[in-house]
Amino acid sequence: MSHDGVKQQTSTSIVICGNPFRAPWSLAFSRASLPGGDACGGCLMGLFRVMMPPKFQLLALLTFGVTMLFIENQIQRLDESRAKLERAMARHELVAEQRHGEDAARDLSSPSAEGRDGHADDMVIIYNRVPKTASTSFTNIAYDLCAKNRFHVLHINTTKNNPVMSLQDQMRFVRNVTSWREMKPGFYHGHVAYLDFSKYGVKGKPLYINVVRDPIERLVSYYYFLRFGDDYRPGLRRRKQGDKKTFDECVASSGSDCAPEKLWLQIPFFCGHHSECWNVGSQWALEQAKYNLVNEYLLVGVTEELEDFIMILEATLPRFFKGATELYKTGKKSHLRKTTEKKPPTKETINKLQQSKIWKIENEFYEFALEQFQFVRAHAVREKDGELLVLAQSFFYEKIYPKAT
Repeated sequence: MSHDGVKQQTSTSIVICGNPFRAPWSLAFSRASLPGGDACGGCLMGLFRVMMPPKFQLLALLTFGVTMLFIENQIQRLDESRAKLERAMARHELVAEQRHGEDAARDLSSPSAEGRDGHADDMVIIYNRVPKTASTSFTNIAYDLCAKNRFHVLHINTTKNNPVMSLQDQMRFVRNVTSWREMKPGFYHGHVAYLDFSKYGVKGKPLYINVVRDPIERLVSYYYFLRFGDDYRPGLRRRKQGDKKTFDECVASSGSDCAPEKLWLQIPFFCGHHSECWNVGSQWALEQAKYNLVNEYLLVGVTEELEDFIMILEATLPRFFKGATELYKTGKKSHLRKTTEKKPPTKETINKLQQSKIWKIENEFYEFALEQFQFVRAHAVREKDGELLVLAQSFFYEKIYPKAT
């Protein structure tokens, strides 16, 4: 078609297998429209037009088109089948990886695996127990389990129960704990302030655990314990034995054994061996105790929820605490230590103690520890039919490469 709209006869040159031909007819389609769009397509169509009568050319073209559509459809179906096969293989591979990951995680979390990898057999736990927080009840469980679960229990007995060690004793203790292979795995317990093992140039750090208690409840229990003892060793004479004054009477008369300063104990135990830790009412000591609780302790429970604490420990460290929950529920020693003649304080006594700055700081630490423990518990157990059950493992490994041969 020319620019002025007049139809013109065109002579088209076709290359047939490399040889040029001149054709006086108009091409019905371009070479690019042929499947493949290359010289062979042009060669083939050129042959059709030169060698066939015009009436057969349309039939040949239709046949060729149908054939190409059929081939294209078959190729598409093959592509779809291949994609389905690839998806099926990928699903199979993923399932295999998941099973492999679950088996590996299950093996690694089992007590027998802990023994195989050697890590648990080198493990050391330090329970720097705060006085009158049910620490004896909990420690008795460790003593009852140590033979069965094959670990050692050692009591750290300091002179006059002083929780602060001298620098030379700190170094001796740290070296003992880290290098005394005959006592590994080991569970150390005693009324000792927190020690940061990284300060002493040794490899490896122990796992710290502890239990805290409502500050006033702890002080009341300690007050009566010094006067009447407990049912754990009932014949032992106590330091304040013979003093019949009640805790309420002590607070009313501003006695030294029930003064607010006596509340200051849990914070310094967690704060450690820094001088400021033992500065009564120190805000710095509070913040350091909080930091250590979160960053240096595996788990800190509360006396009021001791069974939950034991349950989580058993799930986390079965190498040490397998069977601890059942033992706590049914064992006799677990419930032996109860302070004798303890009388709960009146509301007036409690209100008077709560007016002090020391109580407010100690209680802030207790509430902080309680919140942290409840957070851990919420992610570790669930309640069913009124009982707490430890949650099953909720992670596995996948896409593990290179593949095992």
